[in-house]
Amino acid sequence: MNYKISIITVTYGDRWAFLSRVIGLLLKYEQVGNVIVVNNASVYNVSEKITALNDSRITVINSGENLGSAGGYKAGIQYAFENTNNDFFFLLDDDNLPRENVIPDLLKQWNIIAGANNKKALFCLREDRAQHVKITKGEDPYRYYLMPDNFLGFSLSRVFKNQFNKLLDKFDKKGGEQQPAVIPYAPYGGMFMHRKLIAEIGYPSQEFYLYVDDSEYTYRITQDGGKIWIIPQCGIEDIDKSQGIGYKPKFMHSALLDQWNFRIYYHIRNRLYFYSRVAVKNKSMFNINKTFYLTYLKLVSIISSKQKEYQKLLGAINDGLAGNLGKADESKF
Repeated sequence: MNYKISIITVTYGDRWAFLSRVIGLLLKYEQVGNVIVVNNASVYNVSEKITALNDSRITVINSGENLGSAGGYKAGIQYAFENTNNDFFFLLDDDNLPRENVIPDLLKQWNIIAGANNKKALFCLREDRAQHVKITKGEDPYRYYLMPDNFLGFSLSRVFKNQFNKLLDKFDKKGGEQQPAVIPYAPYGGMFMHRKLIAEIGYPSQEFYLYVDDSEYTYRITQDGGKIWIIPQCGIEDIDKSQGIGYKPKFMHSALLDQWNFRIYYHIRNRLYFYSRVAVKNKSMFNINKTFYLTYLKLVSIISSKQKEYQKLLGAINDGLAGNLGKADESKF
């Protein structure tokens, strides 16, 4: 069938070196009907750069302020849904470089994988995400997702099991054949969805502003009986390093405290909001996990002289549990 696809990406800062590579690769495909670039207050003239590419399929949505990932993707998805008749939406971060043939491969897999157009989505594998690779080799996705009653990943009832699994990982050298596998939610970058699915799940919530908004948005798919499939045949390479890569753990230190900034604030706040609503099965156990983990972090903050950062982290936790979302005041960082 002669499908048409809307590519949707969000950019900010000074990232033309990444964005231009991603756009350049995708414009090669005739199935790409539109490329929607949401400009989140970049420091250079994005429209001028796009005009120089001389391709009428590209549309730039300029924002005078940074809307965050939530506002940016909402603007892009909404524009594509309301202003095109394209069959599919392919979401990519501005540094997500797909493999060659990603478009025909995604369309091929779409026709292979069972499910109605409004009940499935595909997600491109990133080889540097170890948990996704393991899931495509048969690992239970709920080892990594939606651990019941966890607090920022800590669960007293699973401490020994988690350590045992990590020990097994060190000795597990098996390659294993990768197969499409189902996960409960996924990042924006690499999501491939039909417009009928967008009609059901709507647009991202701007209240998250930054981080975990993609988890909440894509979880709507599986909450309503749909499936998100990781597709090993359709890969993506992150050509810019993610936050936190390169941090070397030290005894009685915490990356959350050592690297405290606005990104960690939003990640902690939004994660607590999301997980407290979808993963808490036993509130007493959740509170026990919270007490244990915060006691540990408080001790770490004293030893590592990060008590100010610890107080700010507590603020992020309290905001998340109370549902105080939206763009936060800089004093919280």
